Amino acid sequence: MNTSVRRNEFIPKQQTGGIAALAVDLEMLSMIDGVVAEGQFLDLSSASLPKVVLGSVAAERLGITSTLRSPQVFLDDTYFTVIGILAAAPLAPNIERAALMGVEIATELFDLQPEPSLIYARVNESLLDDQRRFDETRSVIAASVLPDAPSGVSVSRPSDLLAARTSTQNAFTGLLLGLGAVALLVGGVGIANVMVISVIERRTEIGVRRALGALRGHIRLQFVFESALLAALGGVAGIILGALITITYASSRDWVISVPTTSLGAGVGLAVAIGTVAGLYPAARAARLDPAEAVRPRV
Repeated sequence: MNTSVRRNEFIPKQQTGGIAALAVDLEMLSMIDGVVAEGQFLDLSSASLPKVVLGSVAAERLGITSTLRSPQVFLDDTYFTVIGILAAAPLAPNIERAALMGVEIATELFDLQPEPSLIYARVNESLLDDQRRFDETRSVIAASVLPDAPSGVSVSRPSDLLAARTSTQNAFTGLLLGLGAVALLVGGVGIANVMVISVIERRTEIGVRRALGALRGHIRLQFVFESALLAALGGVAGIILGALITITYASSRDWVISVPTTSLGAGVGLAVAIGTVAGLYPAARAARLDPAEAVRPRV
């Protein structure tokens, strides 16, 4: 259905957060091994009323976590009461990003066409392991659904889609982790170089401090702290810059913006750890300087 799903009437129709409105059969949940995490699913009585069940992603984007106070969402020009929230459904990712309503109310309010656009079916598990039999069943299903043009029907196994989705996510995650590791390595080497140069330029300062009674541990701690502080400032600056770029791009695409505070804290903590490790060698080099040699003028 070409229906906008919004939190309320004051949000522009274009800002749907990628949430779709779907009219579903009451048996759909059992077909996809779905689980209701909050509230209840549609039944014979609620299917004819302006009530919806939200997928897990849709509920998160709309900011709805409970059905106790009967929250409402705005579909086109009608408010619908949320009666349930589904748990994650990996076999049907499109359901996770949808508001589900009964066929009766969808037909009444949105002129729903009687022909379904998506059909879920369960088969014997032994069939799934036999590719030849599965291909035969695929052709039979297509001909049964649309006898005049079976080629216009696409039949797929949710497990195949899930495997492809998982593979893509793993590849993307591995790429990001690789880029992050390279960035951390380059940053650590850069901090180490800066601190080594700092030790060379501050030889006299180090010598004077040692002559005044500073221990090697004091010198070592000072440079490790400076290295960690430099890394922390760089990490915070990187997070701010990345957040600004992400927010700007997401706003231009009318995407829902979610800030993972835990990840931000972990990023700063990792930057501090890298800075601390990078500062160990310069700190040890500074601590080993002989006070007499350090204060001697360089020619």
